[in-house]
Amino acid sequence: MANTVPMTQRVELATVRDRLAVDELVTEYAVAVDDGDWAAYRGLFAEDGRADYRSAGGVEGDAGAVAAWLAESLAAFPLRQHLIVNRRVRFGIWEHDTGDTAQVQADYVTPMGAGTGGDGVPAAPDFVCGGRYAFAMVRTRDGWRLSEVVVREKWRRLPGRRPAGVVD
Repeated sequence: MANTVPMTQRVELATVRDRLAVDELVTEYAVAVDDGDWAAYRGLFAEDGRADYRSAGGVEGDAGAVAAWLAESLAAFPLRQHLIVNRRVRFGIWEHDTGDTAQVQADYVTPMGAGTGGDGVPAAPDFVCGGRYAFAMVRTRDGWRLSEVVVREKWRRLPGRRPAGVVD
């Protein structure tokens, strides 16, 4: 009788490693956007990778075009902090897929600020938005890369607007 335990453990270890790598890719995405590191942002995408920010009033296109749009539109908010949570990871199990694709659904909240107050202390965020990302990923020779990012903005709070009070 063949011993299948080592093979099972190898498969489970590979899945854990892939899950950690995919999670790291999402984190690197957030850091690149927050730091305005557009070269790093472009490097996270597969050669034909695309992003779609239309639900947030943005553009859809290849990673280079979207990075240029982000650089221009986020210049007004030098203080950014992406919080990406509730990550659901699913690896591909389609007809000819051998586990080399992944889908990640994750919620985000992004406070952004115009800078510091007159006293040099960082000001409170001027703009806060939230929604859900849909990340599609593919394993490449260089590791996991984004093949598609779709932003689905669900809400935003603009400067000067206060949320309504809680009703019991």
